Amino acid sequence: MCETWSSKLNKPTEAHKDRSRKGSSVESRSVRRGAGSAAWNSIPSFPEPLHVGRPNIGDRATFNALVDQMLDRHWLSNDGPLLQEFERRIAEYADVEHCVAVTNGTAALEILVRVLGLSGEVIVPSYTFVATAHALQWQGITPVFADIDPATHNLDPEAVRRAITARTTGILAVHLWGRPAPIRELQAIADEHGLQLAFDAAHAFGNTFEGKRIGGFGRAEVFSFHATKFFNSFEGGAIVTDDDEIAEAARLMRNFGFAGADNVISAGTNAKMTEVCAAMGLTNLQSVDAVIETNLRNYRTYQAALTGVPGVHLTKYNEAEQNNFQYITIEVDDGLPVTRDEIVEALSSKNVLARKYFWPGAHRMQPYRDLYPSAGDALPHTASVARRVIVLPTGAAVDEAAIRSIADMLRVLTGADAL
Repeated sequence: MCETWSSKLNKPTEAHKDRSRKGSSVESRSVRRGAGSAAWNSIPSFPEPLHVGRPNIGDRATFNALVDQMLDRHWLSNDGPLLQEFERRIAEYADVEHCVAVTNGTAALEILVRVLGLSGEVIVPSYTFVATAHALQWQGITPVFADIDPATHNLDPEAVRRAITARTTGILAVHLWGRPAPIRELQAIADEHGLQLAFDAAHAFGNTFEGKRIGGFGRAEVFSFHATKFFNSFEGGAIVTDDDEIAEAARLMRNFGFAGADNVISAGTNAKMTEVCAAMGLTNLQSVDAVIETNLRNYRTYQAALTGVPGVHLTKYNEAEQNNFQYITIEVDDGLPVTRDEIVEALSSKNVLARKYFWPGAHRMQPYRDLYPSAGDALPHTASVARRVIVLPTGAAVDEAAIRSIADMLRVLTGADAL
């Protein structure tokens, strides 16, 4: 078994020998900055793991009533009344004409890619969940990875321009952490080069850009309602758009291409959302504002608690816009006495299950690592950001005391004043 960060801190004999030889152990770096094992050990571990996001579950009585209706109707799938109501409510919430709900966000991306007729090459960020690239590669389309703006973590428009070739048919951008991608700049590039523009909005449900809800930009956008998202339908996703033709084609495609009984008019797949998932979505939609308030409270608490922690930078949101504050993301400087990975390991030893999103970048995952081995040459900012980001626990399962304790851990690990 690998030795943990905390166990290193409590092996003085061997650690001191190693320090004298190499001066490179985590303990030596921490002790030199005045954050020794006594300060670390004074912080208790959490009795239960704190996750980046535990599923939010709305009012159970409401959910159970909807499930009872579903069971009484004996209508469990196939465009049932709960699904239709869910789609209507999501379209209304996102301020768009159409919502086409499907089994998950990845299926929504795959269907949208086909509906838009994308082929050849499509420009995407590497710094995103790998499903964004998979939705293209799975269908024989080459994802071309463009670099990000290190300040926003979203696609850099100039990097997108440099990635355009004669084979490029589209741009699939991501609203990372819920912060809007450079929508206006990307739309101008798409218009100039005759490209399709769509958005992976998996992080951005409920957020706004220039006062307008995310969902109505580009040709279409895709939401994820996975269990770990702040708003979930157990599992699910949706294509949202103001384009009638895109919505009609997506509805056909999610149901094998059926346009009525025994009338298949296009190729399709089975990506229908079930009634029970729609029931959970309708239930959680009632409490979505309360969940956002909790996320905002947590963000404010982290903001105050991390003030003055050296080398730790909390992601900032444009508070003139609406945000869901789903993610608590920090960047850690390279010059700290411990590395990002050592911080994550140390937090884990205290039951704080922080994550290294989206390490190491999609271009360094399979199959892209082998298919496009030189892709990283054009992605210096992606590599830098991926090396320094940590996502911390938040949501209803995390209270203010827990956040202050996590901040104390970071203060010790980064070499700030001992507690």
